[in-house]
Amino acid sequence: MASAAPMGVALRGYLAAAQALPLLAPALMRRRLARGKEDPARWREKLGAATAPRPDGPLIWLHAVGLGEVLALRGLIGEMAAQAPEAAFLVTSTARSSARVMAANLPPRTRHQFLPLDAPQYVARFLDHWRPCLSVWAEQEIWPAAVVAAHARGIPLALINARITAESHARRARVRRVYADLLARFALVSAQDPGTAERLGDLGARQVVVGGSLKPAAPPLAVEAADLAMVQAALAGRAVWAAASTHPGDEAEALAAAAALPDRLLILIPRDIGRADALAADLAARGLPHVRRSKGALPGPDTRVWLADSYGELGLWYRLATAALVGGGFDAIGGHNPWEPAALGAAILHGPDVRNFATDYARLSQAEAARALAPGELATALRDPGLCAMATRARALVEAARGSLHPLARDLLALADLP
Repeated sequence: MASAAPMGVALRGYLAAAQALPLLAPALMRRRLARGKEDPARWREKLGAATAPRPDGPLIWLHAVGLGEVLALRGLIGEMAAQAPEAAFLVTSTARSSARVMAANLPPRTRHQFLPLDAPQYVARFLDHWRPCLSVWAEQEIWPAAVVAAHARGIPLALINARITAESHARRARVRRVYADLLARFALVSAQDPGTAERLGDLGARQVVVGGSLKPAAPPLAVEAADLAMVQAALAGRAVWAAASTHPGDEAEALAAAAALPDRLLILIPRDIGRADALAADLAARGLPHVRRSKGALPGPDTRVWLADSYGELGLWYRLATAALVGGGFDAIGGHNPWEPAALGAAILHGPDVRNFATDYARLSQAEAARALAPGELATALRDPGLCAMATRARALVEAARGSLHPLARDLLALADLP
């Protein structure tokens, strides 16, 4: 058992209210199942019921909320696995899409489950089954009941890859006492940048270190070798570029560039594939010949746009493209992860709004490894012969980041009393 940690009135109130969650959770989960938001085979994991056996030996539990955050953990898991060959790893997340993609990208000795809803009863069931020797929370999300329960059982806690914007800090500051109570239970807190470190300190974290982002150190996204070989053969001789994780503003720029570059094939990868029908109608209205990945057809010689309306295939698309417009920059979104194309040799182009990845894009820009574009500049940028050298510089940053994981992995394993 861990020594008693401070627990203020607000945190006690949260935990008391969370006791009632099981009265509502089954009906909530049934509604989500009916709307396709939960996995029919695995939804009970969110009630703390495991759907996989616990492996023998020490188990390290890592949690991240969504797809990008989960994928960013892979490099760290690989480094910890190399340093502690006897350890196994459990990754939890909350979004159904994260489970689909993570299944194709699991590191060795790693399994995935959904995090249970934050009711003490569900958390206890989860911890009883998995019995982790370390609990690692990534980026922004920490669930109070899970944190308190893990600490009460003597499970060391770490917060890594933390990133909190000024706006997010302002929201959390309204419940500062809750965060102070929770952060006091973490033995290690590592922030992506100095601003986050300062904000975490203001919320009550102690001795925050600045360790940078895990995203550039993540291994390349996986691909089915047979799919890659088949598509490469079909596209032999074609110049290919991608627009990935796109929103409407990004798509307007990408389709204008596609119209101006008739000799090139655009792979259009919307962030939300539920918009694929509307995008296909837009392509038809613009007179851009296209095929859809979901229909199984391969692009022909006259195809101008391949609409990638499928989940979990960025590893394929980035391997085919010499350059990628990373979405979220031409809408009020704040950008998306630039390191996935960098790891696979695609030159990185982006719109002006990258505030959610400001540190990452600043690092790339300083190394002349990515290019910011104003509206209307995309077609000209894609013709630039310097894109290949820019992609090489970005890939060098990825390789350097992977070499920096050793100290963090060592410190986390030390918390778990693993060599």
